[in-house]
Amino acid sequence: MRRSGTFARQVLLVRVGRRDPQVESAGAVARPEPRYAEDLRPEEPYGLGLDAEDLESVAPVSPAVGPTDAVDATGPTMSIPLLPGERTLARRLRFAVVNACTLASLTLGLFAIFQAMQGDVRVAAYCLIACVAFDGLDGALARRLGVASPFGAQLDSLADMCSFGLAAPIVVYASLVGSVSTPAAMVACVLVAAGAAIRLARFNVSPKDGRFFCGVPTTMVAAVLALAVLIGPPVPGTVQVAGVALLAFAMVSSFPYAKLARLLRLPPWVWLAPVTGALIDVRLTFALVVVGYLISGPLLWLRQRRTA
Repeated sequence: MRRSGTFARQVLLVRVGRRDPQVESAGAVARPEPRYAEDLRPEEPYGLGLDAEDLESVAPVSPAVGPTDAVDATGPTMSIPLLPGERTLARRLRFAVVNACTLASLTLGLFAIFQAMQGDVRVAAYCLIACVAFDGLDGALARRLGVASPFGAQLDSLADMCSFGLAAPIVVYASLVGSVSTPAAMVACVLVAAGAAIRLARFNVSPKDGRFFCGVPTTMVAAVLALAVLIGPPVPGTVQVAGVALLAFAMVSSFPYAKLARLLRLPPWVWLAPVTGALIDVRLTFALVVVGYLISGPLLWLRQRRTA
């Protein structure tokens, strides 16, 4: 009885002492040690009937400091450098040249939008082709000059979204207006923009394959759309809208498509047929090449499933 009375007074002192500091200074009673391990229940830490709120008032826990909260003794947190590695003047200049190519692709994409708004879709299509050229140039230069960086990859992705995810569908929309219904052209171009955004986001977080693309890349879709505007395939407007929507779905598909470097290593006689066809009828040859490339993805996918 005396032991239980002492324990009750101790609990009363702990709970009341949190509200009245004078009671806390009246004296502390020795805390009895638990006799068995099962006496320590999760809701009563240390076997004293204290809940989590009481423990925080007695011994507040300081927040953990993560790696991003580390502060230098001489100043605020240091920012991550845009160019990892050695920061010499020559290397910075090479880094600036590569990023200038990326910004040139972004600028040409904006010019394509401006020209399309003014009704000059052919000039806008040429701007898109120049965007494709600069987009391939910045990646090749970054690898050749040894200045590839996460910052450059993110900047390239944002520039691609502007040039190929926004400028390309706007140019296509400007070319389709008048030949097809406006809602149909709008839906097809919105699908291209959405497909480009999904394709670029997935590319940034997916492991890279040196042989195949997972889905048709946005650069290739923009090049096909620009060439279609310039060549003007002799097909009805509804077929053109269906082709634009098909390219949008091909970007977000999981079918493997061969990269351009892999296609260039094909035997020379393989390229004889499209070159000869372009001399005879460039429009028909262009349509056949695009359709053949789109069909190659599902065929490769079926081949991989059979061999797996």
